[in-house]
Amino acid sequence: MHDPTQSSPDSAQVRLAPTMALTAAQSRLKDEVLAFCRAHRADGHALFIIEGDAGTGKSLLLNTLFTAIQHAARGDDPHDPLHGSQNRVLVNHPEMIKLYRNIAQDQPGLRKKDFERPTTFINQMAGTGRRADIVLVDEAHLLLTRSDPYNRFRQDNQLAEIIRHAHVVVIVFDARQVLKFKSLWDDATLARLVAGYPVVTRRLDQQFRMHAHADVMAWIRALRDGCLRPLPAPQSFDFRIYDDARTMYDAIRQRDAQYGMCRMLATYDYPYTLNGQDHFITEGRFHLRWDRAMPQARLPWAERADTIDEVGSVYTIQGFDLNYAGVILGPSVTYDPATDRIVIDPARYEDRAAFTGRDGVDNPPAVMARIILNSINVLMTRGVRGLYIYASDARLRARLAVLWKARQAARPVLAAAS
Repeated sequence: MHDPTQSSPDSAQVRLAPTMALTAAQSRLKDEVLAFCRAHRADGHALFIIEGDAGTGKSLLLNTLFTAIQHAARGDDPHDPLHGSQNRVLVNHPEMIKLYRNIAQDQPGLRKKDFERPTTFINQMAGTGRRADIVLVDEAHLLLTRSDPYNRFRQDNQLAEIIRHAHVVVIVFDARQVLKFKSLWDDATLARLVAGYPVVTRRLDQQFRMHAHADVMAWIRALRDGCLRPLPAPQSFDFRIYDDARTMYDAIRQRDAQYGMCRMLATYDYPYTLNGQDHFITEGRFHLRWDRAMPQARLPWAERADTIDEVGSVYTIQGFDLNYAGVILGPSVTYDPATDRIVIDPARYEDRAAFTGRDGVDNPPAVMARIILNSINVLMTRGVRGLYIYASDARLRARLAVLWKARQAARPVLAAAS
């Protein structure tokens, strides 16, 4: 049984620590980025882009890379081009900043102040006439693509400002994790922004988070494009469909008692206001509060034992692993039986802040639907050992039940064939 009082080997702090071993492909890429940084530190501007789906090891690579850069910067070799360099890691995600700083305090070559929010870095550098040498950006798809005075960013594009204030910029990027109009990235937007600079782009493809066969990832990718395929074949990765959210929650609690770090998640389809009060998600017999805002908590939401009694949002869980994820697809995720496809209803999505800043955007309804589908992609790619799904929409729930029954009926056939 899992002991919640002990540090879990599955925690993000363990998984992202720079002492974790890289694969051969990750090690080669780390060495390539280090060589790029050494070659371009004295240049005007240069950019290295690392792309990859959720769970492909981007953050681990980035933290290991930054540790190697900092060791060289503070090392004894004055002939190393990185010697004496001033470097930062930026991420526009408060839970991830918390995680990186927790890791840094246990690593002799790292300091908490090396990790910052992008706006803080940009505002600190503005007017100094100085540049950082190397800036690494995790979750670069969260960078703002327009002014946001509420968050003290008054320029036009955060990545453009970061490039302006650094010699070398290394970003990890996934256009399928864009969640807001004010962070509206795609591959074409990124290409236009970096045109004219020395740029190298590499991609990570191996899935590390989800210990699942390729058919699970293919099913999730199809769903994020609105398509419902037959369910993945039975396997060690525990993939289930539920027709009752309370039953799913009971199963998640049982898994949490066994393994720890098993949580409920939901699309942002239920009212939530940052006013110090609890707000609840109700689906039939299921009634549980949204995650509480606790910026003062040392541990990230996914790793606090008390959050088994909460439902996490895409903003809480993006970038983190769970052992099991129970995902509620809320009322904005509907189904059209005529086309056998997922249909997104943005009018039922409660995260209205995600849809602000639409000026100049072509076809806003399509972008709204894409943002919601991206959020589903994030939620469904958290579980290492298993993924459980419940749909609020009655027609979608019925269609998923048909797919589930078809898979269950196929189990004896599969067993006989093996």
